[in-house]
Formats: sequence, C-alpha cells, structure tokens
Amino acid sequence: MTSGWTDLRRLWWRRCSVSVSACILFALTLQGISVAAQEQPTPAGQSIRVDVERVNVGVIVTDSKGNFVEGLQREDFQILDSGNPQPTTDFAPVDAPAQVLLLLEAGPAVYLLQDSHLFVADALLTGLSPGDRAAIAVYNNAPTAVVDYTTDKRAVEAALDTIQFNLGYGNLNLAQSLATVLDWLARIPGKKSIVLIASGVDTSPDATMQSLLPRLQTGDVRIFSISMSGPLRNGKKGTKQQILQTQQAFDQADAWLKALSDASGGRAYFPLNAKAFDETYRQIAQLVRHEYSLAFAPPSADGAVHSIDVKVISNADKSKDSRAEYRVDHRKAYIAPKPPR
Repeated sequence: MTSGWTDLRRLWWRRCSVSVSACILFALTLQGISVAAQEQPTPAGQSIRVDVERVNVGVIVTDSKGNFVEGLQREDFQILDSGNPQPTTDFAPVDAPAQVLLLLEAGPAVYLLQDSHLFVADALLTGLSPGDRAAIAVYNNAPTAVVDYTTDKRAVEAALDTIQFNLGYGNLNLAQSLATVLDWLARIPGKKSIVLIASGVDTSPDATMQSLLPRLQTGDVRIFSISMSGPLRNGKKGTKQQILQTQQAFDQADAWLKALSDASGGRAYFPLNAKAFDETYRQIAQLVRHEYSLAFAPPSADGAVHSIDVKVISNADKSKDSRAEYRVDHRKAYIAPKPPR
C-alpha cells in the first residue's frame, strides 16, 4: 500500500472512537472485482483427468413478499449454460436440515447496535428448525470461531450475549476473513449458508478481494448479507461534502455486500428498523432450509468457467402469471472439466 493510504488508515484509527460514519468513510476502499476464470492447479509431472457427469445447482425461488415458492416442478425451470439451454437431468425439492454460520463483524457499526433492539440475531435462531445446525464466528482483522455447529439453539443464543464488539479496531478484513471461513467450510459436507452481519467495510488486500468473487460463484456456500449500517445513516453532522462522502462510502459498502451475496446465489438485506430486522431474519430462517436441486450435464470439457442462469418459465396459456414476480437465486458459475490429454 502507498504511504498516503497508510496515513489515511492512521487518521481513520484516531477517529474510530468519535464517529462510526468517519470509521466507515476512512476505512472503506471498495476495490474492483475480477471475474477471471478460477484455475485448478495440477501437480508437476502428473496428468489428472476430471470427469464431471453433472453440475448441481441449488435454486431458491421466492415471491414478491420474500417467501419461498413451493410446488414447482422440473418443467417449470430452464437452465442455461453460458446462455445456451440445457436439459435438466435431475430435479428434486429439498427441505433438509440447514447448516448456518453466523459471521459477525466485530467493528464500530455492530458495536453501537449490540445492545439495541435492532440487533436481534436470536430471531434467526428461533426461526430455525430443531434439526438445523448453527455456528458463530466473528471477524475484524481475521475470523475467530465462537461456537461450533450445534443443534442446541439455546447455547448459540447464549454465546451471542458473550461476544465483545469493539470500536477501535484498525482493520475490518471482510474478504480475507470470508476466504478463511470458506476454507473452514470446505471440510464440511452438505448444504451450507453464511449469514454475514456486517457494515460492508473492507480493508483486505486487493488480491484477496479479486479472487473471492469467482470462488463464491463456483462454490457451494450461499451468503446472506445483512447490513448493519442502515440505522446509522440518519446522521447529518459535518459539512455537505463530508455528508456526501459518507453517503458514497455507505453506497460502496452496500455494493460490496450485494456482490458477495449475488455471486454465491444468496441475498443481501438492508433493514432500517427493528421491524425490518425481524422480517429479514424470518425470511433467512426459511430460505436456508428450502431450495430446489437441479442438475445438468456439462456440454463441453474445456476447463473454463461457464456462467449459469436458471429461469422459472411461465405457462403460455396464462394471461397473468404471478411467476413474472418470482425472484430466482443460485450460484452463478461452474468450472467445466478439463479436456483429456
């Protein structure tokens, strides 16, 4: 990093104890995100052939109120590989126990809301089913595990009350922390979701941010982001220029949370009050458990990243089809098998 950025970081550190808006304004540097193809390394001297018979895609379909749409059939979906329609080889509605990791930013935004009625993550735990497993981790400079996966929701709720959120941390390495958490989850089989409760501020190195998005696009972990900065946006302190810069910083943080969620087939939420927070957690508790599982055979073995798009097809004989209002979320890409050598 340049010396100017170092000086800026020092200035931000000093102001962290004074103003959350200043923290976000001076900490946030939203970097460009590369969607370059993700390479699969091959050990020297070896030739590895990867045979992929199908590509699995978990799909969430919700109505205009954010509720999961049940009762859809195989013929209601269309899968596109890089824009080309593909036959659906496998289809099943999935209502299986969820594995949810609550990943909480331990920074200024959450610090001011930790004792507020707005910080009601326990509403998510209450909405989960008895068989669902939940875990907790926090991050600032790096992630720290708090509670391992368990079906004991009371133990997870109790752990939320023991977390210490701090106002003066100098780093909020969101992308780097997420990359580490993805490494943790890679060893855990089954359907996995991260509920990211954060401001969106990120001070990770550029290379980490650039490599994270394609990893999420082709991975099997869905991210639901909940912005904690909404209730902090009503402040009008400072000059017009300072207020404008703060708003721009908030917008950039929101864009980063949305990019993370969209890439993984999840969703980003920006609640502004207690009622909106409650509704957000209620929706997420429903969506982490329900999805449609679709699969298709990859049309080519070129070792490249292929985009995935899934659509809900409307019936031609309906003059007014509510399906036009459906929202469809899924991971955005996969890595095709490499050609044989």
